[in-house]
Amino acid sequence: MILLTKRNHEKFLVNHLQIEYIECIPESKVVMMNRDYYLVRETMEEIIDKIAEYNAKVQDIHREITVTDRR
Repeated sequence: MILLTKRNHEKFLVNHLQIEYIECIPESKVVMMNRDYYLVRETMEEIIDKIAEYNAKVQDIHREITVTDRR
């Protein structure tokens, strides 16, 4: 999940796997798979960076867990 900020400065978490698309109108409109949407303060590039950073963290954790000692 990624942390985003609504227009009223309220922070919330969103499951990035449920995002269908993002519009720039000029603020960012995050449209979910169920057609709900959120107007957020982050730019589209910032949202993409947050998703990439989250995915990298998940992959690193998975890599740490699956490393085996082959001595």
